Amino acid sequence: MQRVCFLLKVRHDRLDEYRARHASVWPDMLDALTAAGWHNYSLFLRVDGLLVGYLETPDFAAAQASMASTEVNARWQKSMAGFFEQLDGQNPDEAMTPLSEVFHLA
Repeated sequence: MQRVCFLLKVRHDRLDEYRARHASVWPDMLDALTAAGWHNYSLFLRVDGLLVGYLETPDFAAAQASMASTEVNARWQKSMAGFFEQLDGQNPDEAMTPLSEVFHLA
């Protein structure tokens, strides 16, 4: 199982709305993530907007490609794009660059 961690930056003026959106993620989006192989997916948000994402998956590239092929993901990414800083024209899920793992206590 591949462990993936990534960082994004949520706009400070939209933190409360970002939290609210994730308190009620669309059921079809949750189903798509599960079907695409996203396991133990968590998001952690710091008060300054730093977002830390973590997930486990057999193959991150395949999991991303599977999500990219779904209609619900296209709608979700479009609805969430305005929440983030520095996407450089990418959808939020395209801007998720995995961090290098340097230690893991098994």
